[in-house]
Amino acid sequence: MPAGPASARPGEGRRFSVLIMNTKKLTRYIGIAMVLGIVVGYFCNKYAQSEQEAAQIASYFSLVTDVFLRMIKMIIAPLVFATLVTGLASMSDASAVGRIGMRAMIWFIAASAISLLLGLALVNIFQPGAHLNMVLPDAGASSGLKTGDFTLKAFIAHVFPRSIAEAMSTNEILQILVFSLFFGAALSFIRGKGHNAIYNMIDELAKIMFRVTDYVMRFAPLGVFAAMAAAITTEGLGVLVSYGKLIAEFYLGLALLWAVLFAVGYLFLGKSAIRLGGLIKEPTLLAFSTASSESAYPKTIEALTRFGVPKRISGFVLPLGYSFNLDGSMMYQSFAVLFIAQAYDIQMSFTQQLTLLLVLMVTSKGMAGVARASLVVVAATLPMFHLPEAGLLLIMGIDQFFDMGRTATNVVGNSLATAVISKLEGEQEAPEAEPAAASPGEAPAGEPASQRA
Repeated sequence: MPAGPASARPGEGRRFSVLIMNTKKLTRYIGIAMVLGIVVGYFCNKYAQSEQEAAQIASYFSLVTDVFLRMIKMIIAPLVFATLVTGLASMSDASAVGRIGMRAMIWFIAASAISLLLGLALVNIFQPGAHLNMVLPDAGASSGLKTGDFTLKAFIAHVFPRSIAEAMSTNEILQILVFSLFFGAALSFIRGKGHNAIYNMIDELAKIMFRVTDYVMRFAPLGVFAAMAAAITTEGLGVLVSYGKLIAEFYLGLALLWAVLFAVGYLFLGKSAIRLGGLIKEPTLLAFSTASSESAYPKTIEALTRFGVPKRISGFVLPLGYSFNLDGSMMYQSFAVLFIAQAYDIQMSFTQQLTLLLVLMVTSKGMAGVARASLVVVAATLPMFHLPEAGLLLIMGIDQFFDMGRTATNVVGNSLATAVISKLEGEQEAPEAEPAAASPGEAPAGEPASQRA
């Protein structure tokens, strides 16, 4: 597998120059779309005659967002499968898979612990729910979220697919990862016997999927605009004022978490950690505006490839991180549980909070594939500490705004983890230097950068 710019074909540097310009333009368009979505949503909310009318208007915006996210989801399964299988099959050392997986899990566990501890510390300092003085609800009151099947036993059984077709049809990333591990190992074995036809076919599939990704991402600004407009149309800007303190404190926590993650990344990557932050700006913004990690996956792979991470590393670590390294979600969970306890004047001792941290460390690993996963984890955890599950209703109305921040943070955490593990493996390829400028009138971009690894 060619590595770095030195292997670029004639004329490819020129096409990559155009790609850089297109990427910067897309980031700018996404930012503009977010602002326009807020403005349009504000006026729709202001002039709607009733909540029902506002919800109906928002449903039309949501239709556009749903279509965009469906297009994203249609490429996730084949993209994860193709990049992971070709990555594993290209590893000549079978022990490398176990070593990379072990390093990834150590990072994930450490990052999860830091996220939870930081969330616990901040909510104890700020006391965002201390003055609400909520009355304890009836014992039978519920948040309405389904948590009965959310157990560690169910999660472990769910990891292993009954059918790869079923796993791909439902975008079960962890199940696809398990199947791809077996498939990639088997492909590596037969490839060692001189059989390369299937490997070449899957490698070509990966290239095709990156091209499809390029097409789908051109609709990203439209999807972002619709997502923001729908959220503001139903909730209005007033909800940001009413819950402004809680939202501000949570985002301050996320900012501190970002600082910690980049500081640790700097220890391993040096100044290139800053460059990585610039490269992942687009997928992070996309994840923030759509509140969907899936929407950012293809662009995250592409950004990591431009940073110099081989696809055989990013194709393995990134899907694993989507299930086990959700830093923003971890912080949100600890923040939400203690906020509810404070709102009902329920005191939790240091020992109880430490136990809460350990419980969330375990239960959150079953988040993959669960709708509104962070809320479900919180709802499942509350009864363990005799906290009212109905307390989740206090923040469900503004969960969209929390979800945006925690999803963007998940993308940042996984990007840094993948880059650091690549560095530790000594697999860092020469980064693709960004040109200062591209001549006007150049032809449309050719292959995505992610095809060049």
